[in-house]
Amino acid sequence: MQSLIALFAGLLFGLGLTVSGMIDPAKVQGFLDVTGRWDPRLAFVLGGAVLTSWIGFQILFEAKRPVLADSFTWPTARQLDRPLVIGAILFGAGWGLFGYCPGPALAALSLGHPQTIIFVIAILAGMAAHRLTPVKRPPGSSRQNA
Repeated sequence: MQSLIALFAGLLFGLGLTVSGMIDPAKVQGFLDVTGRWDPRLAFVLGGAVLTSWIGFQILFEAKRPVLADSFTWPTARQLDRPLVIGAILFGAGWGLFGYCPGPALAALSLGHPQTIIFVIAILAGMAAHRLTPVKRPPGSSRQNA
């Protein structure tokens, strides 16, 4: 049942990305180009995502337990560390330079553009490199190098 719900959620997410235009790198770059020909339309997409997430978290905070698990697993790390900052910089650079972040890039694979395929291969290579690189974490940190 969990796999079926995960598949449905992923398909719904991909559909939302497609309908909103988030899989079009030119549209994303137009939104990020605040000093040039700025296209503010994606601000509504982001605002809708923030509002939806806020409502979802309000519901989660009131729930006794999740629907498909025995308990909630919340992150415990509270400090900014070097891997988090480097990851954020790489994420932002990839989004700004190429107009993709991982979710929209996976959804855009359906379009078959070579640059999208190369971008996703680069994501997978980065994930593989991360898995092969041991990272020391402070005790009690919930993030793991798995």
